[in-house]
Amino acid sequence: MLKTIAVSNEKGGVAKTTTTLSLGAALMELGNRILLIDLDAQANLTLALGFEPGENEHTSSNLMLDNIPLLDVCKKTEVKNLDLIPSSSRIEISEQFLPVRTGYTTILQRAIRATPNLPYDYIILDCPPALGAITKNALAASDLLLIPTQAEYFSAYALRNMMALIRNIREQDNPNLAYRILVTMLDRRNRTHRNIHEQLRSTFGEGVFNTVIEMDTKLRESPIAGLPITQYKSGARGSTQYRVLAQELMEYVKETENRQAA
Repeated sequence: MLKTIAVSNEKGGVAKTTTTLSLGAALMELGNRILLIDLDAQANLTLALGFEPGENEHTSSNLMLDNIPLLDVCKKTEVKNLDLIPSSSRIEISEQFLPVRTGYTTILQRAIRATPNLPYDYIILDCPPALGAITKNALAASDLLLIPTQAEYFSAYALRNMMALIRNIREQDNPNLAYRILVTMLDRRNRTHRNIHEQLRSTFGEGVFNTVIEMDTKLRESPIAGLPITQYKSGARGSTQYRVLAQELMEYVKETENRQAA
């Protein structure tokens, strides 16, 4: 069963794009076919996979604004079984023009559902650091919201607005939307990091992934090489942790499907 995952946090700099790319690559290693969709005007995911944002004929903005079929916007990347719908600065226009359309929050949901038998096991959406029209579309289209969160005060505080948005999306467009918090950029030597990590676990319980992503300079280097961390430095700590996250995610998906079938 195709699973769609939105990677989002209102706070910037929490490893959203790194998580989208690294998790996608780790899931691919486990035998899955992956589509990554860059929904951020900064187009960092597009750049990280070796594409120049301004040079793509079709981007995610065409999917959102022009009703171009999803498969017509996909691009093959250098990574086998990992495709991309790139982004560009044009997607900022979506934030202005989408809200005037009827049912605008489900445009992406309809675009994904309009293509039967998509050749992917997972679609992962890299969202902008804002809770506007694009992020609402991503959440309405997703089975799971993955929230990368640093173990720092401002990042954890931003979860309040995200939880409010989740409630709104469940009421309006997507009653089955689930969420999981992923603690990223953790420094275990830092007492504040450890304390906030424990507070997140205490507050959200099973809503926090068991896997954590620790600080790793190789995670910053891999986009420069145009490769996910798992291919740039296969033995790096970041590679190992994103592989563990991919396994945990697949177990979560399997458990969810079993509950739904029961």
